[in-house]
Amino acid sequence: MELSCKSEYAILALLEMAAHYESGEPLQIRQIAAQQNIPDRYLEQLLATMRRGGIVKSQRGSKGGYLLMREPRKIILFEILECLEGLEVGTCEENVNSKTVDSSIIKEIWQEASRAANLVLQKYTLQDLCEKRDSRRQLDIMYYI
Repeated sequence: MELSCKSEYAILALLEMAAHYESGEPLQIRQIAAQQNIPDRYLEQLLATMRRGGIVKSQRGSKGGYLLMREPRKIILFEILECLEGLEVGTCEENVNSKTVDSSIIKEIWQEASRAANLVLQKYTLQDLCEKRDSRRQLDIMYYI
């Protein structure tokens, strides 16, 4: 499983919004794009998709922008990737219709790998990523002192 550019940009944008979650102030697309080096137009499309998926909400007006729909600790990575990429856990029923034993075995192993990847993605929240980022930044600061 490979992380697509679309998913990486979306997670970076969400990390930026998570960093400002406590303030309750919405972030504008250009702010997020500048901080995370994401093309504005592409970010606009990603945020629209995540808004439809219930991950972010938009606020109109001069002080408008985007906010996380829920606390960062309640947004699971699997949910983000499912919204953007349409991830699904494979079902065993597909194996019944396999043309050969070889293709059946390949499908079984692929489904096992997918389930394992999905379990990892379901284990981490946006808050977990923020905490990992903050601890790494802290280590970088200590390294330079």
